Amino acid sequence: MSTARLALNLLSPAGRNARLSILIFHRVHATPDPMFPGEVDVPRFREFLGWVKDAFQVLPLDEAVQRLHQGSLPARAAAITFDDGYLDNHQQALPLLEEAGLSACFFIATGFLDGGRMWNDTLIEAARRSTLDALDVRALSTAYADMDPLPLGSWHERRSAAEQLIRRTKYLPLQERLDLVAEVARISAAILPDDLMMSSAQLRDLRARGMVVGAHTVNHPILARLPLDEARSEISTGREVLEDLLGERIGLFAYPNGKPGEDYLPEHARLVRELGFDAAVTTAPGAGRWGQDLMQIPRFTPWDRTPGRFALRMMLNLRS
Repeated sequence: MSTARLALNLLSPAGRNARLSILIFHRVHATPDPMFPGEVDVPRFREFLGWVKDAFQVLPLDEAVQRLHQGSLPARAAAITFDDGYLDNHQQALPLLEEAGLSACFFIATGFLDGGRMWNDTLIEAARRSTLDALDVRALSTAYADMDPLPLGSWHERRSAAEQLIRRTKYLPLQERLDLVAEVARISAAILPDDLMMSSAQLRDLRARGMVVGAHTVNHPILARLPLDEARSEISTGREVLEDLLGERIGLFAYPNGKPGEDYLPEHARLVRELGFDAAVTTAPGAGRWGQDLMQIPRFTPWDRTPGRFALRMMLNLRS
């Protein structure tokens, strides 16, 4: 990737003109998931880490944001992040990061540690594991009232069912969302897993092995849909749980879902600053710049299958 490195050097030189490319992941599957075949598995993640290591200078996120603030980033600076706290982050991603000699930051929604399950995974696993021919959710909520019964005859149909349910459920008020997801699980008659997320012990091990940990609320709510005092509690309590668990200060935060103006608002960025975080990351595309608001640093992940297309997409992201 020598040509790519040259181009990336021009787009992201060292110092105050540097750009920080922060990459987002959620899961690394041990084997391809038949329901979501495009998601990252072990061979793809190993390959991806090779591309990143060849093209960028990868830093731990806490160091990267400090150097971004100081204007002292190296050329082609990048950081790797994972959101939510899935078990496969410890079982699959961590060994591959160690193998490559790279660091990542893991943003943890603390309410799902030790056997919890995120609401979207309840919908995914209900669609995956149901033995029904179709899932009829119309009577459960006005949010679902105009939906046809969702067929479950193939992996493609199960994926489509899960995606439709997630789309209709995501922006409901938090308690309504949780109650509705529980009802979908009930009518699916599926036996749902309780081992999707890390345990506290695994999170401590991840940190002891040199990875960075950041806060990601307790219940992964859409902050823009909460009263501000509830948003404050979600953010601060999630950090306090991690600090008690790890015995250290937590200085980094990731907004759940993370789209500015939709998932969080300017008042949430002000709140994160008031709570004393060093930096917070979004899911808006782009790269970090010196002098920007450290409470709203963009992140981006390309999903390309070749190193050339990966490098091209990263270059385009640096210019956005």
